[in-house]
Formats: sequence, C-alpha cells, structure tokens
Amino acid sequence: MHEYIGAVHIHSRYSDGTGEIADIVRAASDVGLDFIMLSDHNTLRPKKDGHEGWREHVMVLIGYEINDRRDRNHYLAFGLDRTVGVRITAQEYVRRVRERGGVGFIAHPDECRNSMPEHPPYPWDAWDSEDFDGIEIWNHMSEWTEGLTDENKFQRFIHPLKSITAPPEVTLRRWDGIARRRRVTAIGGTDAHAHKADIMGFFDVEVFPYKVMFKCVHTHVLLDEPLRHDDDSAFEEDKWRVYEALRAGRCFIANAYQGDARGFAFYATSAHETLQMGDFAVFPGEGQIALHVQLPREARLRFVCNGEEVKELTTQEHTFSVPHAGAWRVEAWIDDKGWIFSNHIRLGHADGSC
Repeated sequence: MHEYIGAVHIHSRYSDGTGEIADIVRAASDVGLDFIMLSDHNTLRPKKDGHEGWREHVMVLIGYEINDRRDRNHYLAFGLDRTVGVRITAQEYVRRVRERGGVGFIAHPDECRNSMPEHPPYPWDAWDSEDFDGIEIWNHMSEWTEGLTDENKFQRFIHPLKSITAPPEVTLRRWDGIARRRRVTAIGGTDAHAHKADIMGFFDVEVFPYKVMFKCVHTHVLLDEPLRHDDDSAFEEDKWRVYEALRAGRCFIANAYQGDARGFAFYATSAHETLQMGDFAVFPGEGQIALHVQLPREARLRFVCNGEEVKELTTQEHTFSVPHAGAWRVEAWIDDKGWIFSNHIRLGHADGSC
C-alpha cells in the first residue's frame, strides 16, 4: 500500500489562525508533508477562493469546523462544496454532512482544562449521534493547553513538542467502546493556529509556528494506488481516495517528534483473507487469525482489545495469534511517550458487533 503523511485540523486567517494559506502550504512543504487538511471555523471561503489543489507538491484539502450555539461539539467536515447551515444542533449537522456525502470527525471530544480562561474547553456531548465517521483522538493544542501550569509554562512555550505524550485515556476508552459496535476512524490533529503572544507590550512572537506544529502529530493514510502528484486533472479523484481511506479507517496516527513512523504496518491474516486497519470479519475461532505488526524501529508494543491491554513486549516486529473476538488495535511507545496508534481491525459476530 502507498503511504501518505498529513497534518489535519489547521486554521488560517480565514478564521482564528494567523497565517496566509500560501505560508501554511510552504511550511508543510518544508517539513515534507504529503497533504494538509484545513478546517477554518464555519466557513468554506478558502475553497471558494481557489486554495484547494496541489500547491508546492502538497495536496491541500479544505473543509471546515462546525460548532453549535454554545460553541461546543466541534466537528471537522470535509468533502463539501457548501456549508450545512448554522443555528442547528450537533446531531443535525453531523447528519447533514453524511447525507451530502461528506466525511466528518469529532474534534477534541474530551477537552478539559483550567488554564488560559480566555481559551475555554470545547468538548463534545452529543454522543447520541451515530452519523460521525471518526474521532480526533489526539489533538496537539488540546494536550499542550490541558497540561499547562504556572510552573511549566516557560518550558512549554519554548519547547511545544516535548510535552506531547499521548491521546487522553478517556478518549481512547470512548473510541474503543464505540468500535465494539461499529467502525469509527481515529485521526490525529494539530489544531494549528500559529498563535502569537504579546511580549511586554512591545512586539508579538509567534509561539506555535505552523512549521513547528507540523513536526508532531501526523495522520498517515494508506492507499491502494499512488497519488498523482501535481496532476490537477486527477486531483478530484485522488482527493476522494484520501477521504474514503480516512472514512474506512485505512490510516494511523503518529507523533513524528518521537521518530519517523513511515513504514508501520498492522494487518491480520487467516487461511482465506488479509484484513487491513478498518476491516471487519466474523471471528472464526481461536488460533485461526493472526495479527501482524511491523515497526520502523524497536519500541514498546501494546496489543489492545476492546480497550484492554492483552499483550505488551519490546520488539520491532511481531505476530500474535488472536485468542478471541474484539476490536483489536496496537500502540507503540518510546520510553514514556506514545509514538504510533493504529486503527482497529474488528473481529466479531455476524451482526457486525465485537
């Protein structure tokens, strides 16, 4: 499969970001990203203004971030040509995104913090919705802000990548729980704004430049065929191949600051088929399916089923005979930092549950 690395959840001057899209693209190109997914708040103007397409060898995809009247329930919607409306409930805009063929992800679902009162948390509470395609399980800015204290704020401002550890446990548990009844894709987001701070009233300093933010939480997408770089005539088709791969769970999340995750593989085999991340199969019985993991380097590998750790070892490559049904995924850790988080391979019952 062909692997492409991108940054998801990015804001520009079209909403509350500080960067022009051309500058954001340049930063992504300098870092070596294959694609970026912009999601300014409540607007598709960047798309209408012609910013979507191949730019400096980077695939620029444009969606938008929706919220409800309380400024909660933020939702990243892609693949739309017009917004779905305002002053409607989260359940309604999630449903409309799906009905119009778009793909959508719940943003920072369990955001919770006490610092920076000027930037309150924006959690998700519309869990009775079943129309979302996925969840942003790892949000760089949310984690950075939630861990901010008076004691560590200087270090965190100077080194904004060192403090990024792992997705919140509450979000991982929630994601694993939903995966027991249906597929739900996990993505990682930067939530990049390139915020600027006023230094003693004299000048502004860009605290989180896009180029810095693009070196941490990545979403890796796996495609059956390669993208046709810089081919404008094929852009629409290739764009939808990326969207459909995300919808199908053909992706994984990595913290590039801990190491290059390119080449990671997680798949399952039986006597009759091979399953990739995002796939479902009826569990045939103990010992009849094997999970295979390949890491770019040795790390602490965790096998997780239905939210519970089943096995842990330090290795670069491992094959594991599946003992029972469930929503299976793996995590790779370097020291005490999360590095790679796969999507699920779901092995369950005839009704599609695990």
